[in-house]
Amino acid sequence: MTHPSGPEPRAGRTDPHLSAIMSERRQLTNLAYRLLGSLADAEDVVQETYARWYAMSPQQQEAIDAPGAWLTTVASRICLDLLASARARRERYVGKWIPEPLPDRTEWISGRPGAGIVDPADRVTLDESVNMAFLVVLEAMTPAERVAFILHDVFRYSFPEVAEIVGRSPAACRQLASSARRRLRAPQPDAGSAARHADVVRAFKQAWEAKDIAALIGLLAPDATATGDGGGLVTAALHPVEGAEQVARFFADRPGAAPGMTLVERTVNGRPGLVAQLDGVTVSVMAFDVTGDRIHHIWAVLNPEKLRSWATGSRTR
Repeated sequence: MTHPSGPEPRAGRTDPHLSAIMSERRQLTNLAYRLLGSLADAEDVVQETYARWYAMSPQQQEAIDAPGAWLTTVASRICLDLLASARARRERYVGKWIPEPLPDRTEWISGRPGAGIVDPADRVTLDESVNMAFLVVLEAMTPAERVAFILHDVFRYSFPEVAEIVGRSPAACRQLASSARRRLRAPQPDAGSAARHADVVRAFKQAWEAKDIAALIGLLAPDATATGDGGGLVTAALHPVEGAEQVARFFADRPGAAPGMTLVERTVNGRPGLVAQLDGVTVSVMAFDVTGDRIHHIWAVLNPEKLRSWATGSRTR
């Protein structure tokens, strides 16, 4: 599906709602990414949402008092359907499935063939609701829990509004959001300074490049885990590596500093992370869950289909 610069009204017809519906585009992209954990899928949802708008007659469009609310409802319902089918697809996924990583907003490139720099209206706002640890917890929720929680707790829709979108009663939506919050009671990523987080990631990078197992162990929490996502397209561990020493040895044995391979400090889902580039091409993106001065989890996305929004040959920091 080609990602356009924006929806176009039918030829010869002036769309009185065009400004209103275009102003919702970023909101829809933000919502769909948080619901699906995939930028590519979020783009498709936004495209499909606008396609449904323009499939209506002028009279049907005129009858909609709040086009923005209509678009949000349609996008949310498409996401709900996709989440239901995604569970079955991910059971067949080779290895662990990790949400698609987001680069810093200044470095986005569209994953669509032949596309250029992404329109600013498509960018996902980077905040704590898109950090990798948060998105991974969302994956444990049922589709209905995830939609109710994201709409209410992240986007601040009222429960009556959520009920209209998901087709359940306000009381049922309140229960769904409450159940989702219980899943989030596990320790969350350290909300400390990005500078401290970056220092830990930089130290990890240096220890990895030096293959210094002792230094790596010192940076990892005793129960640290590392999870890779190759999707069966590239080599990656099929199961998480657990324990500080095991994780340290796993990385020390990997060619992080092999000829042609460069480790770059980059922002990943709004937090300091690392990108591995081979001859300037991104081959892996790593997100880190850091608490205090220790790394508790590393997520490494190697599946090339999830790296299309990452720039080629980006600058080193």
